[in-house]
Amino acid sequence: MVNNKQEELVKEARKRAEDYFRRGDFYCSESVLTTINELLGEEVDPEIVKLASGFPIGIGKSKCLCGAVSGGVMALGLKYGRTKPGAVMPEKCFPANAALHDYIKDTYGSTCCRVLTKDFDEFGSPERAAHCIQISGEVAAWVMKRFIEDGVIE
Repeated sequence: MVNNKQEELVKEARKRAEDYFRRGDFYCSESVLTTINELLGEEVDPEIVKLASGFPIGIGKSKCLCGAVSGGVMALGLKYGRTKPGAVMPEKCFPANAALHDYIKDTYGSTCCRVLTKDFDEFGSPERAAHCIQISGEVAAWVMKRFIEDGVIE
């Protein structure tokens, strides 16, 4: 069960990721990863955003996997990933990432940038940007809610 403080944390994750993207500070994947890292108290150096910089617009503008989803997968790795070669994969890693994928696919019909943005005549349009900003906020909120539900953060 999510309490008021946790609910505010989920709302903050959504708002912060959307604001980063809306202002043009970061693209989708960078916005999600930076937001989650900040809200976790910067467990890793903020320069981790560099790792997310190749994923916007479906991996380097190829319009393949949604950058927000990629950013969410990286953000989930902050808590569910491994750091030692040969270490056992943490038990929540694959299920959490698959759940994010399935949630976005169920909610938006796809995780492919090309499909998610097909209804917009101009990729550079404000309408398409608003759509991608919304998805980025949705992913950041989902990741934060998952961390709360799993007891990773209080």
